[in-house]
Amino acid sequence: MRFSLYPHGGRQWLSALLRLLFFVLILVGAMVFSIRMPGSSFSGALPPLTLQEEQTSELLRHHVYTLARDIGPRNILQASSLSRTVSYLDEVLTDLGYVVGRQEFSACNVTAVNLEVEIKGRLQPEEIVVVGAHYDTVPGCPGANDNGSGVAALLELARLLADAHPLRTIRLVAFANEEPPFFFSKDMGSRHYAALSRKRREKIVAMLSLETMGYYRDEPGSQHYPFPFSLFYPDTANFIGFVGNIRSHNLVRRTIGSFRRHTRFPSQGLAAPIIIKGVGWSDHWSFWQEGYPAIMVTDTAFFRYAPYHTAADTPEKLDYERLARVVTGLVHTILDLAEQE
Repeated sequence: MRFSLYPHGGRQWLSALLRLLFFVLILVGAMVFSIRMPGSSFSGALPPLTLQEEQTSELLRHHVYTLARDIGPRNILQASSLSRTVSYLDEVLTDLGYVVGRQEFSACNVTAVNLEVEIKGRLQPEEIVVVGAHYDTVPGCPGANDNGSGVAALLELARLLADAHPLRTIRLVAFANEEPPFFFSKDMGSRHYAALSRKRREKIVAMLSLETMGYYRDEPGSQHYPFPFSLFYPDTANFIGFVGNIRSHNLVRRTIGSFRRHTRFPSQGLAAPIIIKGVGWSDHWSFWQEGYPAIMVTDTAFFRYAPYHTAADTPEKLDYERLARVVTGLVHTILDLAEQE
């Protein structure tokens, strides 16, 4: 008997073609589900900075230079730099009028610290919007973009939201230990935070991870993606990205929809399986482990930024004016998520 992998006869060919068509339709449907977002990305010349955005830009620059130049690499092998970072963050947040909470835990026989401030919700305080950024770096890396930019954005959001009166509670959290050797482990600061939130039965309705946000370019070919997303997204690194997993699809759409309504700045969104490279590569992953909806706000890191995780990740490479536009937009987005009246 001869066995063939190829179909014979009209019916077999028709059946094979129908199966192939069905498979293609599933793939197309999955891609549409992953990339279709509300509103449209802003295009064209950016408007002049407002006075508030100019101030935000200078403050962002100050924070990044303090973290990446004055303090430098911040990781478990350099406990003194971690301590200086925690002191700096505590000082800035305290000066803004917040009561700073500390969540301490042990990792590699070293005490690690998450810092938290809270804006209590007026009518639905039990529902919580968490905005977080990790302050550690890989060894030998000043971490201007990864993640000095995210921490600077967190501090500036704390300033801009200080007088807010949201319906839901907003928490701003600086996490320890996102980078290796803790990445995707129980000793990530965000993993400890999310696990404790679940243990307390806290109702976190949204989590935004601020991750590597400060590098932008206008040259074609400056942006890259994992296949097949290069077929659907622009090849210019001038946008901010909102990224989540399939379960956080609704949060991705709500967040980017709000950002686009309020902000004249290019933006792209993606809700994709975690097997796609980079989709879960930050603190939002920790909240997924506890069943909370969470997304990452990012410039896409290594998909556009060559100095990623190197000694060349230094403050002068960042675009503080564009980062200021993003942060200003995120203020409105966070307030929308918290349903401010």
